[in-house]
Amino acid sequence: MYFDELPLDDDILDALDAMNFETCSPIQEKAIPPILEGKDIIGIAQTGTGKTAAYLLPVLNQLNSGDYPQDAINCIIMSPTRELAQQIDQQVEGFGYFIDGVSSVAVYGGNDGARFEQERKGLEHGASIIIATPGRLLSHLAGGHIDLKRVSFFILDEADRMLDMGFYDDIMKIVSYMSPERQTILFSATMPNEIQKLAKNILHDPVEIKIAVSKPAEKIKQTAYLCHDGMKDKIVESILSDETLDRVITFASSKQKVKELARAMKQKGFKVEAMHSDLDQKERDYVMHEFKNRRISILIATDIVSRGIDIDDIQLVINYDVPRDPEDYVHRIGRTARANRDGQAVTLVTQKDYHLLRRIEKLIEKEIDKPELPEGCGEKPTMHERKEGGRNNNRHGRYGKGNGHKPNNGKRNGHGNKQGDKPSNQQGEKPNNKQGNKPAHAHRNNHGNKPNNKQKVNNGSINDSASVN
Repeated sequence: MYFDELPLDDDILDALDAMNFETCSPIQEKAIPPILEGKDIIGIAQTGTGKTAAYLLPVLNQLNSGDYPQDAINCIIMSPTRELAQQIDQQVEGFGYFIDGVSSVAVYGGNDGARFEQERKGLEHGASIIIATPGRLLSHLAGGHIDLKRVSFFILDEADRMLDMGFYDDIMKIVSYMSPERQTILFSATMPNEIQKLAKNILHDPVEIKIAVSKPAEKIKQTAYLCHDGMKDKIVESILSDETLDRVITFASSKQKVKELARAMKQKGFKVEAMHSDLDQKERDYVMHEFKNRRISILIATDIVSRGIDIDDIQLVINYDVPRDPEDYVHRIGRTARANRDGQAVTLVTQKDYHLLRRIEKLIEKEIDKPELPEGCGEKPTMHERKEGGRNNNRHGRYGKGNGHKPNNGKRNGHGNKQGDKPSNQQGEKPNNKQGNKPAHAHRNNHGNKPNNKQKVNNGSINDSASVN
């Protein structure tokens, strides 16, 4: 579907034209119409499917109608992390480029008192859209800096991640400050019982939209090294010794392991920094800035950067630990092979995590290559898969001989790969399309004949990441 087939205002379509976005992703096509109709939404879709635009475009469209109070906060967007909050704020700026009177403020913790004071002033002066992490928003509510009684739109982005981080009670407390007449939109990559409970408590007769879990991009070369725990650091060192690799993210399961591995790799002379929740906002911003500007070659991180961070030229993702949720594997390795580039993903697998690798292979419907270990790292051990069934399988399981049956290597169920570039914010003066010289859109459905009144910036459809898998 083309965006101009949707009932979006010309101001929204102008911004999409300027970014050269014409076609909707599946989640956008299915979610935008019911949101425009004022219905509550549960959207199950991964990062990279365009869900941010799926809720921002209709909400901006409604705010542009002029039917909402100018002296009130009209929309709250909840985000699990500061980085995602910043990214959403940037997208509001891009999509709302031609809209007058709609402003946004990003509110997140982990920074100094000056930042908190700046946020307070912004909130008290009023903003149409607040993008916030739960804890920071509660701090401002406790200080009396913000009134949510007239909020019309409440959006939870990556709700499953927020619940994983223990924010359920915080979200319910924030909801208590709002009118029950609001429209609520919930997006999540998964639908565990906690999400169903949250949805039942805060949504009214929601429309459910589910986009099938996508597979990793075909351009990612996936490898699993079978090893013992004590081999892992040596394997990582061997991989990173490749001088052609200067854009690498390594994921570990805990912040303690991230710190230890970063310290060990620094001692080996690698340009590496750690990213984890113990860093304050200034430190995290510094690390990401240095990494994006190539002064750091290797980022070692917890899953804090597996979703919602836009770095398009990652060459390699290393899973130091196998993620416990197979979908987290897809999110992690989705940091590479973006914008139609090639990429590599290496996962280090011990006996205790071998069953997790088999679950990943079942999800992606592909057996991951398991080569010999790099030279000097020892011999790979033989792995045994747990037997299915049996009274001991629940907690401890038993191990059968061999590798078990192969995962289903069937067809990809029609899920192709869509490529597209992430929209960027325009620079320079804002074009004056409000003074009577705005292009007519009476013939918007004659695709290919759109008025060329703005410089084209990017190509493709709007996605949270450059590659929609």
